[in-house]
Amino acid sequence: MSSQSACEACGEGRELPVAIAMAFQPIVDLDQGGVFAWEALVRGADGASAGSVISSIAEDRMYAFDQACRVTAIDTAASLRMQQTLSINFLPNAVYQPENCIRRTLAAARRADWPVERILFEVAEREYVSRPEHLLGILDAYRSMGFRTAIDDFGAGYAGLNLLAQFQPDLVKLDMALVRGIDGDRARRTIVDHGTRMCTELGVAVVGEGVETRDEAAALRDLGIDLQQGYLYARPQLGALPEFRLAA
Repeated sequence: MSSQSACEACGEGRELPVAIAMAFQPIVDLDQGGVFAWEALVRGADGASAGSVISSIAEDRMYAFDQACRVTAIDTAASLRMQQTLSINFLPNAVYQPENCIRRTLAAARRADWPVERILFEVAEREYVSRPEHLLGILDAYRSMGFRTAIDDFGAGYAGLNLLAQFQPDLVKLDMALVRGIDGDRARRTIVDHGTRMCTELGVAVVGEGVETRDEAAALRDLGIDLQQGYLYARPQLGALPEFRLAA
């Protein structure tokens, strides 16, 4: 699809084939003893999974879907009187020109009186492998506009270190495969230890994602990772901010 066609698709106002809603899950700060940010996770309005929702979206509607997710996340967060940072996943291939494609996001933020510095855009590492230059342009543009940025699923793809050498986001979120069972796996601990120290030297904060047990949480804390996310703390809750527990 051409850039012009993509912009038209975003602005047409045609309804998506499925109504969407947002579930929220906290990223906790164990050092501060509270919530660092809330990640907005797309769901069907009836609670259908993200996978089910995305599979219903045709390729030529993916641009509009990405825009709708951003606006829905901001509107819902504002209605819940969220005080912390809002983390929104975005699809880099649904962004042709960052300055144009961000307009609906900025309009939603203004309408909700939501400061742009309290929006964190997450991109999954496996999403950008084929078009790194395009993603770099998006990330640079978002930073210049005042947004914060994060690389999600870090360590799951093939271009993570190359991207990190060219662009240092505010956060990297370790892929949950590195976190799973880290308390009993020397190789995982070594990889995460060296990766965390590297990120610290670059001024990039690290989030341990997919934490499910106290032992995993403790192992991450031993490696200096106080920002954590996972079922140990709270499961995503549709249309609400779930109660969380600082179980580590």
